[in-house]
Amino acid sequence: MEKKRLYVLCACVLPLMICSGLVYSMFSLYMSEVLGAPRSQIGLVYMVGSLVGLLCGPLLGKASDRFGRKPVILGSMASFALIFVLYFRAQGYLAVYGIQVLEGAAWVAIGAAVTAYIADIVTEDKRGWAMGVYQQTISVGWMIGPAFGGFLSEVIGFRTIFLVGAILEAIGLILVLFLVKESRRQESRAVNEKSEILDNIKNQNDK
Repeated sequence: MEKKRLYVLCACVLPLMICSGLVYSMFSLYMSEVLGAPRSQIGLVYMVGSLVGLLCGPLLGKASDRFGRKPVILGSMASFALIFVLYFRAQGYLAVYGIQVLEGAAWVAIGAAVTAYIADIVTEDKRGWAMGVYQQTISVGWMIGPAFGGFLSEVIGFRTIFLVGAILEAIGLILVLFLVKESRRQESRAVNEKSEILDNIKNQNDK
């Protein structure tokens, strides 16, 4: 059962990985040739997304503890669909900075939620293997995506690739919505929330 749930999750996340490989294999060229970004700005754009992930990682990971893994995964994938539409409509490289804020948060959120989901559904003695399967999914996506990214950019243009990415994201979102089951029981979340409340009361009393 745990293997089936793992494989279903990986299949549902695969469209995102293909999409990311498709888009990011030519994203720097898009920034430079279409949006007119100088090389120094391209580097800073990537830095912004990573900085947001650094600042928001624990908070978004905690959100998956509080609200469940599936809602965070769904929210992340919906965000990516929006992100690629925004990239499609971007008229200058400065607009990409704002998009990167959302993208940095989406990446760290789905990374935390998916790995936590795997830890929830797989027994301790198989977690390393399960994480390896998930890494395989990422590798497959980043093999397929870049293989077609450059070709499609020549055939349909840079901007249209982002629409293709948004469609792939929508497919992944629908798959997660209907095929992925929440890994944490409501009772478990309630116990954790109660424990947090008791800890806060205890800390206040200690002060």
